[in-house]
Formats: sequence, C-alpha cells, structure tokens
Amino acid sequence: MTRLKIAVACQGGGSQTAFTAGALKALCEAQAGQEFDFVSISGTSGGAVCAALLWYAYEIGERPVWGRMIEFWKENTAQGWAEESFNELMLTSMRLVNQGLLPAYQFSPSSPYFKGMTALATGGLRPNFTDFSALLRKYIDFDRIAAWGPREKRPVLMMGAANVSSGQLEKFVSRHEPIRLEHILASCAVPSIFPAVRIGDSGFWDGLFSDNPPIEELIRPRSVGAENLPDEIWLVKINPTARKRIPEASDEILDRRNQLEGNISLFQQLRHLEFINDLIAGGAFRPEFLNQFAVKAPIRIPKGFSSDPNKSYHIPCIEMPEDVQEGLDYEGKIDRSARNIDWLIAQGEAAGRRFLVERAAIVGQSAPAAEKGPPSTRKSASSAKVSPPAASASTRSAKVSTPTAATRSRRGRT
Repeated sequence: MTRLKIAVACQGGGSQTAFTAGALKALCEAQAGQEFDFVSISGTSGGAVCAALLWYAYEIGERPVWGRMIEFWKENTAQGWAEESFNELMLTSMRLVNQGLLPAYQFSPSSPYFKGMTALATGGLRPNFTDFSALLRKYIDFDRIAAWGPREKRPVLMMGAANVSSGQLEKFVSRHEPIRLEHILASCAVPSIFPAVRIGDSGFWDGLFSDNPPIEELIRPRSVGAENLPDEIWLVKINPTARKRIPEASDEILDRRNQLEGNISLFQQLRHLEFINDLIAGGAFRPEFLNQFAVKAPIRIPKGFSSDPNKSYHIPCIEMPEDVQEGLDYEGKIDRSARNIDWLIAQGEAAGRRFLVERAAIVGQSAPAAEKGPPSTRKSASSAKVSPPAASASTRSAKVSTPTAATRSRRGRT
C-alpha cells in the first residue's frame, strides 16, 4: 500500500510547546498503522526542540519514537521546592511587570550584571533545569550527528532562525548539513532572555522573526529533495488566530501583539501555498513537470482563517481548543511547573487524536488507530477533554497559565 507523505510543521511558543510534544506523540502512534510516512519535520523555537528530538529518535531507530521527546519535557519541569519556588517567582514577577504593577528594568542578556544575577538566582538548582544546552546534550548526541554528516534519510529536519547580522531568514536542514546544538539554540534565542547565538561570523535570534514555523520550504525540492515533497502538511499551531474581545489592559495588549506577530509569517506562507495549489488544480503546470516531483494533486494544507472559503485541499490544523487558548497568557511561556507541562502534553495528545478524526472525515478515510495508550484515549478522540491542573496556593492570587476562572477571559500570548 502506498503511504501518504506527510510533512509536520511545529509552531513555537516556549513552555506551551509541551502541547506540541503531546500532539506529535499522538501522530506517531497513528503512523504505526502504516497509513502515513513522515518525510519532513520543521519547527521554530520550542517547536524546533520537539522536532529535533523526534527527528533524532527516528535517526537512531528508537521506539517508541516519541519517548525521548516526552522524557525531555518531563525533565524540563520544576522539581523540588527550590525549583518550584523559582518558577513561581519568575511567573509572578513577569505578570506584575506586564500588568504595570512593578517597574521594568531592561538589561542585555549578554551583560555581566544579567549573567551574575541569573547565576545567583539559580544557584543550587539542577544544571539540567538552568542550563538549556546541557539538557539538550543529554537527549541528543551532537557528536554522533556530526559524524553522520548530512542525512538523506527520512524524515528531513528543518529549523528556522533569524540572522541578526544579514537580516536573512535562515533554515537549518539535516539534508544539507549536520544538525548542531547551536542550530537549536539559535531557533530558541528570544533576544530579551538569551544573547544572540553565534554561528560562524553571524548572530542568530529566535525563529519567531523568520518562519513560525517553516512551511514553504517543505515543498521545495532543493531543501527536502524531490522524493520528499509531501502530500499533506500537518500544522501544530500554538498561537490563536482570533480573539473574542478587544484588549485594553496593558498585559492583554502585549498578549495580542505577540499572537499577531507570531502568526504573520505562517499566514503569508499558507497564502502562497494556496496560490500554488490553485495553479496545480487549474492545470497551469505541464504534467511532465509535475511528474518530476510525483505531484498528482494540490498539497493538502490547513486554512489561514476559518472565514476563508473552503477548498478541496483544505484540512484542519492541530491546535488548542478555544477554552484552553482563552486561559493561557504570555507569561505561561516560561511556566515549567509539572502540573502545567503534564497538562499541556495531555491536551496535545487529545488534540492530535481529534485532528486525525476530523481530517479523516474531510478526506473520506477512516482515522488510524493509535499503537499505544489506554482504550479510553483511542475510542473517542473527537470528544476527548483533559481537565486543567489545579493552581497552587502561590499562584491563585495571580493570573495563571491554565484555563481557570481567574484567567478564562484572556487569550494566551504564545
């Protein structure tokens, strides 16, 4: 049986991309049914972390392929009283600043003062909690990857970052060069938190400034290879598209601004792909040209906006339910509490299964059964719901990054 070639694109969003890890787990379980072949995986920022961990597991033949990724997120949580207190302090302080209740002081993350204060505040905490590079090295053997060289093997990994020096939008592609630690760090380098990552003579910032996530390059033979052009692109989306009410409070304005910025490149890329799809559907290309890339029909992609007209090649994307989005905030991007990470992973798993059911209904196929998981998670994906975590005593007085009554009126900034 010929399997559909799937490209998966993972949007960034800090700690909230634990949702992406859960969604990818659900998709990998479905792939076990042999209906799909993941030919490429792209990501930005936290999405790039998930994509890289999954790609590495595929490369070394690990099973279950999602296990390493989930373990990474479990270790990335605050553990013990000291780490939990530090996590709560950062969340509360950031919320008070963004609400205008505390003054904001701007320091360069490259400055000795910033580095010294960070070292003082994190003294005594686990290195894998405070040193992101060390955590990545534990789960990805970059020396082994360097020995491999460029990889032709599926899936192709692609990560986006912004070249601060040249202004160009960069893609790090496993098919072209060995993936390095610096590539992942560059895609995650939020300039207010991390200094620019130096690669050669250039400095790089977070992929939010480039492609969030890379999508157009997933259909370019020069990037992924002609044999890896996808039949469908599955998007794991973190940033909400719409908002019910106009933001007025200072923190709500910051939330919405970040959401819009995070989606700009995504919507532009989807518009471009729609145009190409319409050309294919309209017979604008010679058959012999399309046959070079085994393209027989438009690539199935999600809509940019729900109000856009339906087209035959539209499929859903994987995103958080509206009530979950309403309860998240920008500060939640740095929330590494175990209750938040575990809850987001569970939400992602439910969303991934829900996507498979909805997609199957649209394209006229039966949804693949998951390889693993309790029966309750396999039999009713479209109606699966996960309860939000209970807030700790220290956060009940502030806005929390889960959909509790105190935050349900807000839309998350991711």
